[in-house]
Amino acid sequence: MPELPEVEVSKLGVSQHLNQQMISDIIVRTPKLRWDIPTEQLKTLIGQRIINVSRRAKYLIIETAAGDIIIHLGMSGSLRVIARDSALKKHDHFDLVVADKVLRLNDPRRFGALLFAAPGQTHQVFSKLGPEPLTDDFNASHLINLCQKRKAVIKQVIMDNPVVVGVGNIYANEALFLAGIDPRTPANQVPEKQLSTLVEVIKNVLAAAIKQGGTTLKDFSQTDGKPGYFAQSLHVYGRGGQACTQCGQILQELKIGQRASVFCEHCQK
Repeated sequence: MPELPEVEVSKLGVSQHLNQQMISDIIVRTPKLRWDIPTEQLKTLIGQRIINVSRRAKYLIIETAAGDIIIHLGMSGSLRVIARDSALKKHDHFDLVVADKVLRLNDPRRFGALLFAAPGQTHQVFSKLGPEPLTDDFNASHLINLCQKRKAVIKQVIMDNPVVVGVGNIYANEALFLAGIDPRTPANQVPEKQLSTLVEVIKNVLAAAIKQGGTTLKDFSQTDGKPGYFAQSLHVYGRGGQACTQCGQILQELKIGQRASVFCEHCQK
């Protein structure tokens, strides 16, 4: 599943092709992905100039004066900026046409989303989101205050979007390892000093992943088709049963909240 760094990389990739371009056509080939696609509303944006491409959590937002296109990549979605006459592939559901180029959404599992927001409207998908992890709003005080009230294990808390957006499973595993925190520890039992460290580690891990183009595991690749290289830097995710990169002991793997969790019992307390 594309996580925040992968979506940020997609945003950086497509924005250089879309910013200040006129939308000449919008083509919807599939009536429904995760939700029904508001085709008629999206088509009202034909002829509009793209003001900006932004990101909120794992959503890409293509902004115009007449409304916004909101894209979520779901579990297997990907975006490509390609020539307008490029041949269609299976699962190509949506085209945003600008000049001689097309922003094309491909989503084999159809768990992504295409949404529309009218000018001045905040779409309901954004209503319960917490702070962005790479901003000052996500800080030690914020996490400490929330963890004091939470009995859920710390891994589930940092993956909870109302707490902080975009810390998906890959990066939660990595951040907890680098902060030396056992993912099974109840959030209200993690010392404040470790929570402060965790905030900084989350920021560093996500920033490094963005710089390296994201993490290619199964489905994700960048908008130019090149893979993300952060997978080469993973310490624990996907390495259950292998040696810890710090101490050499065998990494443990179990399910937490139905998600794979890999950790070192020696290094993470």
